[in-house]
Amino acid sequence: MTSFTHDTLGQRVILDTGNASAHLQAELERLGCTKVMLIASEFEADLATQVASDITVTLTWDEVRQHVPVENARRAREAAADSGVDALVSVGGGSTTGLAKAVALTTGLPIIAVPTTYAGSEATRMWGMTEDRTKSTGLDDRVLPKTVIYDSTLTLSLPVELSVASGFNGLAHCIDSMWAPGTDPIAQAMALEGIRALSRGLPQVVIDPQDLEGRDQCLYGAYLSAVSFASAGSGLHHKICHVLGGTFDLPHAQTHATVLPYVLAFNAPSVPEVARRIAKALDDDAPGNEPAQAASTLEKLRETTNAPRALRDFGMPEEGIPEAVERIMNVAPADNPTPVTRENLTNVLRDAWSGSTPRSK
Repeated sequence: MTSFTHDTLGQRVILDTGNASAHLQAELERLGCTKVMLIASEFEADLATQVASDITVTLTWDEVRQHVPVENARRAREAAADSGVDALVSVGGGSTTGLAKAVALTTGLPIIAVPTTYAGSEATRMWGMTEDRTKSTGLDDRVLPKTVIYDSTLTLSLPVELSVASGFNGLAHCIDSMWAPGTDPIAQAMALEGIRALSRGLPQVVIDPQDLEGRDQCLYGAYLSAVSFASAGSGLHHKICHVLGGTFDLPHAQTHATVLPYVLAFNAPSVPEVARRIAKALDDDAPGNEPAQAASTLEKLRETTNAPRALRDFGMPEEGIPEAVERIMNVAPADNPTPVTRENLTNVLRDAWSGSTPRSK
């Protein structure tokens, strides 16, 4: 085994079906916090009220937008300061957690995250904000939530198609972690287990949306995907999606879900052993003896769950591909398994835009 350095983030994680409100109350008491800013979009207001039923809320904030526009972050920070809050509670998906992180980045306020999707951002110290069609990201210990409370009953209102897109977003964290710049054997082990959990849980959610066992598997997988990603860092997939999301304001989960199969097919031939492990994690019965098996196994899961297929379905303009290519070339990892060129990157984006069958480059 090669030498490596692995950073383990300090965070309390609770997975307990049906008991989010009790755990939230207990965690706030443990942290000694009494003035809470509750962050949740208007679409998640009822869930947030349910989760916060056992605590007193000082400020409720529902101005949540995807990709966290800088001006939204500024207003939320000012509101937190004016209200004198001492804790942030986020109830929702990645955009909600992202806004809480933006507030914590400058205030140092502790976050308790209660996810309602499989975004995974609750388990990382990465923040992201968008300004002038450009999404900037960074790492800071202040934005890592002190506690994450997983309760699968809170995901029941998430429509199946969004559950699938969110779950594929988690798979993207896992697969990108297998070859990202900071990957190591521990990150890869967690990523592979995350792939197993998500690839088993998502079909259960599709078959029976009220099946809590399947949703528990997805939350477990989402957590592992985020922890592996937090250590490995951003690979080519995430660089692509951050550019597409920030530049064209595409929906986060659907963009990740759509792009993932194409990046996997692009990289797999250059790392056959990694591709074999990904294929086996996706499906125990996958032969896994050919690099292309990873992409075809993921394609089978995409068909089974009716996952998003084409960027054009979510507002990506075809004429925007050249601009996206130039922006991605500026941030693409130099050590990506398959060297990135303008030509092969253009092919990846055109395939993802049209939704054609992923092909090895």
